[in-house]
Parts: sequence; C-alpha cells; structure tokens
Amino acid sequence: MMFLWALCGVPFGVYAIVQNFNIPLQVQPHVFLVLCLVGWVQTLMYHENWATWKASLLGAAIIIIFGGIEAALILTLKPVYDRGNETPMLIVGIVAAILLAVGLLPPYGEIWKRRGRVIGINWIFLTMDWLGAVFSLMALVAQLTFDVLGGVLYILCACLELGIFVSHLIWLLRTRKLRKAAAADGKTFDDTMAEHEAQGIPFKWAERKSRREREAQMGNVERADGDINAAVVVAGSETDMGDGEIPVGRGKEEEG
Repeated sequence: MMFLWALCGVPFGVYAIVQNFNIPLQVQPHVFLVLCLVGWVQTLMYHENWATWKASLLGAAIIIIFGGIEAALILTLKPVYDRGNETPMLIVGIVAAILLAVGLLPPYGEIWKRRGRVIGINWIFLTMDWLGAVFSLMALVAQLTFDVLGGVLYILCACLELGIFVSHLIWLLRTRKLRKAAAADGKTFDDTMAEHEAQGIPFKWAERKSRREREAQMGNVERADGDINAAVVVAGSETDMGDGEIPVGRGKEEEG
C-alpha cells in the first residue's frame, strides 16, 4: 500500500507541475511520495527484518529513479501540453487516480475480513493525509480555473480515507456492549474472540477467512484428529498386550 502511494506521487507530481497548479499543490505530491517511501522502508526494516543500510539504500535508489522518471515526463509532456494537446496529461492524471485508488483498496479488504474493524493503520497519519486532501481541494478551488481531474484525485482520496474512519466508528458502536462485557471480566475483545475460536463456538464478529485459510484450518483439524486416533489405537494395543502377557516367573513355576 505504501509503495503504491509513493508510486502515484510520480504521475501526480507531473500532472500538478505541467498543469501549473499553485506551488503548495506542486510540492504536496513530492512530500507525500517521500513520506510514503520512508514508511515503506520502515516496513522492510521492522516487518521483513531487512538491515537498516540495505533498506535505506533501496529507498534512496527508488527516490532517485522516481525523480528521473518524473523529470523526463515533465520535459517531454509540457511542450506537448503547451501546444494544446491535452490527451497525454489526461492519461497521466488517470494513471495517478488509478494508482491512488488501488493503494487504498487493500485496507478495505482487511476491513471486510474483520467485519468493519480497522487494524494496523496509524490514525494520526491517516488524519493528516485526509486533511491534506481536503485542504488541497480547497486550494484547487481557490485557483482562477478549477482542474476537474485534479479535483477528482483529491475527492477520491478524501472519500476513500473517510470510509476507513466511518467503518471503524461503526464497528466500535456495534461492538460496544461486547467490549464492555469483556473489559468487566478483565479481557479484551481479541481475548473473547480467541476463546470462542478455541472452543469451536460460532462468534458473530469472528474474522472472515479465505478459502485457502479454511482449507488449511480443516487440514490442521484432520491431522489433529488423526494423531488422537493413532494415539488411542497405540494405547489400546498396549493394553491388549498387557492383558495377554504371562509373567516369566509364574510361567516357570507352572511348568515345574
């Protein structure tokens, strides 16, 4: 997600500069790109266990590559746009919008999986990004001419991020009684969910599982049942052998 956001900063920056937006609107995509790349590098370091120097070097190399691509696009497309051909810039703007939307779709997949709950998103970062989209839209309105595609980009970003806020707020309202009851028992919502799953009791707010996850879970259950059955068979066999054995000393006595 972070890398896709950083990637959309390239066409977005090209579009803002060639369209001659206000200076803050030209700077904003590049700041956004750098911050997203920093977040992506941190993900490599703390989640993928990359070495700091290795992740930082990769991030710096990507920034240089993105900068070169953006400069080449600006130098190539601006003369074309100045001659009145707006089609290339329209394509660049559409690509930026698609990348932005695709970068915001993975959180919605996780939201669906957790039945509206949002996990793993920094609310401060999301709030700042949403406010950035809103104020950028206001700055675009304040220009002498309103760029429709640029407005669509900011509106799309603001709406998708607002949906994440609304989804988690609705989840908090719908699970308030359950969370309150769990807190009274000294437990968390996750503890309650784990208990239901361990006991095999259906839970309304349990995470949805993909087909692959369900098959893996069923495979684990079948293997566990097989191990239990095998242990029972072995124990029964040992018991039968014990009942049929004749002590060595007693056998000799009987023979004598």
